[in-house]
Amino acid sequence: QVQLVESGGGLVQAGGSLRLSCAASGIIFSLNTMGWYRQAPEKQRELVATITSGGNINIADSVKGRFFISRDNAKNTVYLQMTSLNVEDTAVYYCNAAWRGLINWGQGTQVTVSS
Repeated sequence: QVQLVESGGGLVQAGGSLRLSCAASGIIFSLNTMGWYRQAPEKQRELVATITSGGNINIADSVKGRFFISRDNAKNTVYLQMTSLNVEDTAVYYCNAAWRGLINWGQGTQVTVSS
C-alpha cells in the first residue's frame, strides 16, 4: 500500500519560513520523481516543485528563489523548504510521487500565511 504522509504545515507570519516533509512508503522511492503541488481556495492545483530520481529540479516561477526542494533517498523523504512566505502562498500543499505513469498523492498539509 502506497502512503505519502506530509507534515510541517501550519500558520506562519508573512516573511517567515516553513519546511514541509513527505515520508513515502510502498514505493521504490529512489526511482520516483517527487513533487510538491498546492491548491489555494477556489483555485486549481498547481505545481510548486519537482525533483527527479537523478536530482534534476523544476521550480515554479512564482516560488523560485524562495522555495527549495530536496530529497533523502535513505529516508524515503522529500522536503520543501519555504522561505520569505507571503499570503499568496496560503494553500494546501500536496506531495506527489510519479514513476512510469503511476502517480500517487498525499493527503495534503495546510499552510497559512498571515499578514
